Amino acid sequence: MRTYFCFWILFWVGHPHQSSSTPLFKRTSGFPENPKVLDLSRNNRKELNRSKRSWMWNQFFLLEEYTGSDYQYVGKLHSDQDRGDGSLKYILSGDGAGDLFIINENTGDIQATRRLDREEKPVYILRAQAINKRTGRPVEPESEFIIKIHDINDNEPLFTKDLYNASVPEMSDVGTFVVQVTATDADDPTYGNSARVVYSILQGQPYFSVESESGIIKTALLNMDRENREQYQVVIQAKDMGGQMGGLSGTTTVNITLTDVNDNPPRFPQSAYQFKVPESAPPDSPVGRIKASDADVGQNAEMEYSITEGDGSEMFGVITDKETQEGIITVKKVLDFEKKRQFTLKVEASNPHVDPRFLYLGPFKDTTTVRIQVEDVDEPPVFSRPAYILEVKEDVQINSVIGTVTARDPDSAKNPIKYSVDRHTDMDRIFNIDSGNGSIFTSKLLDRETLLWHNITVIAAEINNPKESSRVPVFIKVLDVNDNAPEFAMFYETFVCENAKSEQLIQTLSAVDKDDAFGGHKFSFFLAPEVASSSNFTLQDNRDNTAGIFTRKIRYSRHEMNMYLLPVVISDNEYPIQSSTETVTIRVCACDQRGKMLSCNAEALIHPTGLSTGALIAILLCIIILLVTVVLFAALRRQRKKEPLIISKEDIRDNIVSYNDEGGGEEDTQAFDIGTLRNPEAIEDNKLRRDIVPEALFMPRRTPVVRDNTDVRDFISQRLKENDTDPTAPPYDSLATYAYEGNGSVAESLSSLESVTTDGDQDYDYLSDWGPRFKKLADMYGGTDSDKDS
Repeated sequence: MRTYFCFWILFWVGHPHQSSSTPLFKRTSGFPENPKVLDLSRNNRKELNRSKRSWMWNQFFLLEEYTGSDYQYVGKLHSDQDRGDGSLKYILSGDGAGDLFIINENTGDIQATRRLDREEKPVYILRAQAINKRTGRPVEPESEFIIKIHDINDNEPLFTKDLYNASVPEMSDVGTFVVQVTATDADDPTYGNSARVVYSILQGQPYFSVESESGIIKTALLNMDRENREQYQVVIQAKDMGGQMGGLSGTTTVNITLTDVNDNPPRFPQSAYQFKVPESAPPDSPVGRIKASDADVGQNAEMEYSITEGDGSEMFGVITDKETQEGIITVKKVLDFEKKRQFTLKVEASNPHVDPRFLYLGPFKDTTTVRIQVEDVDEPPVFSRPAYILEVKEDVQINSVIGTVTARDPDSAKNPIKYSVDRHTDMDRIFNIDSGNGSIFTSKLLDRETLLWHNITVIAAEINNPKESSRVPVFIKVLDVNDNAPEFAMFYETFVCENAKSEQLIQTLSAVDKDDAFGGHKFSFFLAPEVASSSNFTLQDNRDNTAGIFTRKIRYSRHEMNMYLLPVVISDNEYPIQSSTETVTIRVCACDQRGKMLSCNAEALIHPTGLSTGALIAILLCIIILLVTVVLFAALRRQRKKEPLIISKEDIRDNIVSYNDEGGGEEDTQAFDIGTLRNPEAIEDNKLRRDIVPEALFMPRRTPVVRDNTDVRDFISQRLKENDTDPTAPPYDSLATYAYEGNGSVAESLSSLESVTTDGDQDYDYLSDWGPRFKKLADMYGGTDSDKDS
């Protein structure tokens, strides 16, 4: 027989209701007055089903924010296997079990250990089970239940922003949307009115209003003008409990800015403006600025300026400065004080962006009067033309006038003008100008073939005020004159074959002319009269500016005449006629049967191979001249070695004789006797001069012994006296060096040369302490000493 066990759960719910959202009306800290035991076994399935329809058997309800000193009682668990003998043990697991919720393992009572907040966690899901204490086995299956936290009004509404920023156009109608504010309440919106929020305005009336349910802020006053007031601060309150007393509330601030619309027309602060401008002001230069004021800002304050009427509308213009919205009066044409001294303008300022809604406020433009006075300035001279073009023939004589430039003083004073040529444009000074009347004349001869155009600059300056000057370019074209004779287009050198036939064409000639010919050049060719009848060649003019050279006889011999010079006269048909005589070189050459040149050298037949006799003779002469040059050079060098340093007795001057002898250092004791430097007595008696070869040998002169205690001054004085009385000394100043340091010095000799003649009694061990750079010296000197010691 199968036995079924039942698990009983006892709930304390006060007065039970069918909906879990219904609040409890009674709260106790003990057991419920009318506990309902629910049988969860299969035998009582029908009763279980009925209980589900009338009871929320798996839920506990608990109010949040409990303020009592004891633990808050939640409910009781009970199993039908519990006989009250303490053999069962109740276990609780799930959300907050053992920490937030504790259970009496013997009785099944559940309690909350601390105050709960629905906003932190509204529902807790737990599991309960009854086990046998002795066996540790469950006597009932594990059951799951819910503890739901009932809400109380403990949270005030909070706005999504602490500060709102909004804007609305000025002059808006009443009820224009501005911004919507939103507040949220953390309380349960399904439980009472704790989360029902109502909006109201605390600050900002009568300008703005707010809808209580939606939080939409709207304008409440007609024709709010930004120019009067631009910023508004509105305080909105949100209150829960539907706005009833006792409800919690929160506030936020809304900063509302009125944006600009074009509701103000431009206005000039002055009805008239007056400016002055010098007559020398160039076009597009500014004269003055005007500005119309507009209370609007941004695009609505943009201006456009225009000249509507006035006698200066053609001389002046106006442009708009987009940065400053100012109207800039500018010069359009060159002004002349002598012609007109004052102008009047009507300038209009208007808004380019007009709002049709505000046209009733009047025309959005304004007009002012601008008077401009032209000031007189000392202007530079003005030339009658912007540029001059002159023409002159190239054969014009020097000092001939080729043209005239004129300039005038535009001022009323009419000061006299002085003309000059800018020499930077006429570096060769080919032209000059009369300073009084502006006549340009030549200073040098012209040549069109050298330079066709001359571009010079003429300066006109006031005599009373030379700083006031102006310049004008003058372009001078040099016209052609037939002053150049025609000449060959190239140098002609041709050949004629020895076997040439009579009347055979051997060369075609052409000519060029540096001069211009408007109808084209027409050249005439003919042989010079002195050779016309005796020449071996004939010349035929082709009448097309070319001519041909033809042979006159049948054969030519290069042994008789290997080259012919044929003079040709070329003349033009211009006026005056120019002609020139050009020479054509014709060589006689050996040719093959087809007329192809083979050789034009007459000696080639005599010496077909090798060098000619003339060439050999020239080579021998060169060799002889070279040998003579070498011998003379050697002899001169030999003679120079024997000559003395001074050849002429009159050559008296200071001389320094340098022998470029380099010693071998301290270890070189063979080059000279170092002891001589220390002891002048050791000087060799028979030492002779090395600068010249002596003609006669004088007897050597014994140098007196120098005392040991003599000083350097006495030593040098004695040596000077010896040199002055030396008959072998040359009659000029020479450099005498005395390497003597003197005797008796307390510090002794500082020269390293002395170390060669003295014993090495100095200790060089300290060189080892100076580092690796002095290691070599330490080994040399330190090692030597150690060897001596050993």
